[in-house]
Amino acid sequence: MHHFTPQIFDASHRLSRIDPRVKLLSAAALLAMVISCPGAGFPLLICALSLGLCRALGVPARTLALRFAEPLFIAATVLLLKLFFAGHQPLFSLQFAGFELTGQRDGLLEGARIACRILGGVSLLAAVGFSTPFTQLMAALSWLRVPQTLIDVALFAWRYLFLLLEEAQVVYNAQRNRLGYVGYRRGLRSFGTLAGVLVIKAFDNSQSVTTAMVQRGYDGKMPMLLHKPFKAAEVALALLLVVCLAALRAI
Repeated sequence: MHHFTPQIFDASHRLSRIDPRVKLLSAAALLAMVISCPGAGFPLLICALSLGLCRALGVPARTLALRFAEPLFIAATVLLLKLFFAGHQPLFSLQFAGFELTGQRDGLLEGARIACRILGGVSLLAAVGFSTPFTQLMAALSWLRVPQTLIDVALFAWRYLFLLLEEAQVVYNAQRNRLGYVGYRRGLRSFGTLAGVLVIKAFDNSQSVTTAMVQRGYDGKMPMLLHKPFKAAEVALALLLVVCLAALRAI
């Protein structure tokens, strides 16, 4: 369960001490540049810089691999779809299950550009996430006028997701000790029981949490962190970084 710990970041790192609003605004500007970039060089540069920041924050390589498993799968799927089903410049052909698949050169290039944008955007968000506590991130989103309902739901989900994971681990270990996953059918039956138990526990926890918060004066609004004034040095450094990267993108 240690891969799902709520905070995996080095609080002593200089990046972790930067105002989360500055990080979010800078990341939004860079993300817009990554998505709109016509080439693959700039997204790859952002990906390399973001991964370097994650490693500098002390994020384990295995955690990064787990975090990037799904984006890599999506990027590979897009690349293959573009390679074989888009474009008009044949590059090679393959025989597969009686069908002939033709790889297109222009489709490969377009798929590679999209895949690089996916990796660049995901790595940028990962760097922000690893360097910012979740509560501060939600407070910054609240300052940016994100709907309060979405923030409240995210805070509740984040708080109780790990409790459900711990309960799922307890039930799963109990099932394994009783040979609940020996065989395909028994494994499916045990998994269905596990899912049902988690749904019931989530419903029970929601009722208990609602009662407890109403008794403590909850009126439908979550109190957010108070923000300090912006630091001129942080804002200037963020602007300089964004301007320099924008200049590199334009080259």
